[in-house]
Amino acid sequence: MKKVFFFLMMAVSLSAQKTEVVELKQSIKDRKGKTKSITVIDNRLDKEIGNIPYRKESFTLKFANDDLKNYIENWFLSDNKTKGDNDIVLMLEDLKAYNLDPEEKTSKTKIKFKFSSFIKRNNKYYFLNRIQNVITSESNFPKFIASQISHVVAGMIKESYLSVPLGAAMSEEDLTNYEKYITENSPVFGRMELNDGVYKDFRSFYEQKPEPNYVTDKNKKGRVTNIKDTKATLNEEIIGNEQVFGYIENGKAYRSTPAGYLEMIKDDKGFYVIATKAELFPTNNGTGAMVGAIAGGFIGAMIGAAIDSESNRRGKNVDTSGMPNVYLDSLTGNYIFD
Repeated sequence: MKKVFFFLMMAVSLSAQKTEVVELKQSIKDRKGKTKSITVIDNRLDKEIGNIPYRKESFTLKFANDDLKNYIENWFLSDNKTKGDNDIVLMLEDLKAYNLDPEEKTSKTKIKFKFSSFIKRNNKYYFLNRIQNVITSESNFPKFIASQISHVVAGMIKESYLSVPLGAAMSEEDLTNYEKYITENSPVFGRMELNDGVYKDFRSFYEQKPEPNYVTDKNKKGRVTNIKDTKATLNEEIIGNEQVFGYIENGKAYRSTPAGYLEMIKDDKGFYVIATKAELFPTNNGTGAMVGAIAGGFIGAMIGAAIDSESNRRGKNVDTSGMPNVYLDSLTGNYIFD
């Protein structure tokens, strides 16, 4: 009788478990034809993506091919008949979909990504790009979750085609601890004092090379309102805040955000700003905009109108004691959310 009951329970459990397939269908064609190959290193400790609840059922997320290395490499080959000289290595470090409170109807599915890419030249590896983030999905619909995963993988690959190598050359052995290797040899992380000035992008901040002709423009209260190009012609000297990464003044770093210029504080984990996700990604942008930014490059992805809008700026006396520390990825400058 116990055996019958056990098998009945197993049958019910299996019938309630469904599968949602993550298909890699988007075009990943290298429009400039510079890439010769993509080699995948699947370093995920757990190859399972995860189970998510939807309408009292549980869905297991799986790629259309369990051999993800061959699946992605063949995807590239099918979309890229014309090949160049670049050998790109895509390292998969983590991919998880989960719901922290599946019994709660309003609980949203989260997707955790950590992928990195490198270019291989003369048996040496150079860092290109990284996605290291957790997004909260706008919908728990399994097909929507699968689609988001697919879009981020495709976006990571396409962004890697365009990425410029960062940091020193690494051996294949160095790849297992690439972040430590790169940051230890970085001007911004390897020195005590930072160079004052305005930085157009994360790369210039990383290399500590401020823009020579850019200066901050302040109001009567001493608050930075915009950036000026001292060598520009009349009426063209104002640089939009969305066009710069931030600035350093008296050794303190400030990040350009929709909430204004926020101080970047440094600790042993890197740089962080004290802010809410809503401040860094205003509600009118939504999670979809964040996914798009992840898939297509965070740097420069924030909407200019949101950054320039005074309505989004943080008031001077706002209480930040309950706000989280949002770290910036040490290799890309992207925000990392939990």
